[in-house]
Amino acid sequence: MRVVLLVNPEAGMRPAAIGALEEHLRARGVSLERAVTARRGDGTTIARQAALAGADVLLACGGDGTLNEAVNGLAGTETALATFPAGTMNVWAREVGIPTDPVRAAALLWDGDRRWIDLGRAGDRYFLLMAGVGFDADVAAQVTRPEKRRWGPLAYVGRGVVTAVRWPRQRMWLNLDGRALRRRLLFVVVGNTRLYGGVVNITDRAVADDGLLDVCLFGGQGLAEKLFHALRVVTRRHTRHRTVEYYRVRQLTLVTRPRVAVQVDGDTIGQTPMTFQAAVRALKVIVPRGPGDGLFLRPPER
Repeated sequence: MRVVLLVNPEAGMRPAAIGALEEHLRARGVSLERAVTARRGDGTTIARQAALAGADVLLACGGDGTLNEAVNGLAGTETALATFPAGTMNVWAREVGIPTDPVRAAALLWDGDRRWIDLGRAGDRYFLLMAGVGFDADVAAQVTRPEKRRWGPLAYVGRGVVTAVRWPRQRMWLNLDGRALRRRLLFVVVGNTRLYGGVVNITDRAVADDGLLDVCLFGGQGLAEKLFHALRVVTRRHTRHRTVEYYRVRQLTLVTRPRVAVQVDGDTIGQTPMTFQAAVRALKVIVPRGPGDGLFLRPPER
């Protein structure tokens, strides 16, 4: 088995665990190449080169930002994406149950399921988890890398509280598979999977291999409504409220006035207008065996 170990040294503080992971893989007879990122975008370049060279697996050691870069290099190829959670949030690893123990994580390369899943695409950027427009994208743009390293998830919480207080509704024009809507919204989440921020399920009906993206629109106004949105999301009752709309689509085009930020997998990539599309069966992933608690519909590769 040919494996490229993609390491982001800025993502987390687990060098000993990554060393143990590497030692275990070599002991199992893996042909292993270690590639370390030095700047933004290196993960995509390394992943693309690994796929072109015919690597069986790209094992990404980092957080969701590292995974997003890897996804953008692997999309549409036969090289499978595995992950070892070593970042700030590790949302994908939490969602599918990838262990934090290096030996158990390495064992998935032999014992795990290989599955073809969909990706989302925002403009020309793929995303594995979700995209956000408005409030959460503004928060993602404000949180700095030193804050992530120092405070972890609390960095987002602190910025989020401050931003939530002042964030106004935005005028938005949406086209969902040909259906036109005009709304005033606080923010929009476009989900390929379910877990948001590592703690809540906003697009709670999402399936990773159904060829669709799940879209959740949050309306309402005033600080009280924002607080109630947060409470309803935590209790998984948000989609029952009249100020929240939920759709499942192949494509969404979104225009806002004024223009607002767009984030994918926790990193800001640009501003509206933006078109989001489902990229069907675009990525092979290695995950723990089992049904995935409804996240997958299709059987794994055999």
